[in-house]
Order: sequence, then C-alpha cells, then structure tokens
Amino acid sequence: MSTHHHFTLETERLIIRPFTMDDLAIVHAIANECFGEIPLEERREWLTWQIMNYTALARLWQPPYGDRAVVRRSDGRLIGMVGLVQSWGPFDLLPSFKRLLRGTPTNLSRPEMGLFWALAGEARGQGYATEAARALIDYAFTKLRLARIVATTEHDNAASIAVMRRLGMTVERNPTGTPEWFQTVGVLWNG
Repeated sequence: MSTHHHFTLETERLIIRPFTMDDLAIVHAIANECFGEIPLEERREWLTWQIMNYTALARLWQPPYGDRAVVRRSDGRLIGMVGLVQSWGPFDLLPSFKRLLRGTPTNLSRPEMGLFWALAGEARGQGYATEAARALIDYAFTKLRLARIVATTEHDNAASIAVMRRLGMTVERNPTGTPEWFQTVGVLWNG
C-alpha cells in the first residue's frame, strides 16, 4: 500500500493533516460557510467517505485525492481545508494546454490533478490559503512527481484568483464559458 495517502505537511504557521471524525463540527461549519448549508448528517457521510478514501485509494495505488485539514500551529485550531481533487473540463481550450496538442483543440473534457482550498472567514486574508496550497504543490511536485496542477474558480472569485497568482499559476479564462464550473483556471507546471 502506498504511503502517500496519510501524509501530514508542516509549514511555518500550519499543519496540513488527514481529517478525523473529531473534525466534523468545525469542518461542517467551514464548509457551510464556503459552499452553502447542508444537513450535518450529509456532512458526516462526506467526512466518513473522505477518511475511508485515504486508505481505499492507497490500496488501489491511486493518487492521494482528497481534502485535508488546515490547522493553525499557534493555537491548534482547524481553520480550513486543502486538497488534491480530480478536476475535469475542456482543458484543450486553454492556451497552456494547446501546446500539448497534436491536432485541433476540442471541447471534450478530461481529468487533471486539481488543487482545492477553502478557509473559514476569520482565517481569510492572512496568507493561509497560499501557504497551505504551496505546501501541497511542493508535495505533489516532489513526492508524487506530478507534471502539472490546476485550480478552478468562478470569474468573480477575486480572492482565489489572487491565490493562484501568488502560487505562480498562469491564470486563464475558459473562452466558451461552459461548463459552468470551468470559468477561470490556474495552471502550474512542475519545473
């Protein structure tokens, strides 16, 4: 079984670790704030699935997809989440990917390794998202030997676009506007 699934990362101010069921109340509040409210039982199902996925994906020799807890070192408080997720969309339409093509770009979707972050409101604007995302990028590029990583957001999410830029990502807009989740894309190449 791969050892890449239960990793913990430490930065100057943060610990990025796998979730545990003890995180349920706090992660429920953060996710409700960031993505809209859902019942606690649905969040419990998601968290249980997330925790089980760490081991299940390792047994299948799959990438360590999933969210991880972002914990502030100074007080041990869970302040958000960061993760590696499957991101899919018509990447061939973006200038960064056109150079890889051997033919004409299509609007067909395909998966890429995606980077995800979400923080509690009280933790935003302090550089935590950039710090956590950078640690995960470093891990993905050095330990997993990932060729590139992407992040997606809405055109009006200025805060996430700013994080993409601070990470050194090339920020591009989907020229077609569809699908709706594939609006603004950050791309970072390894090397």
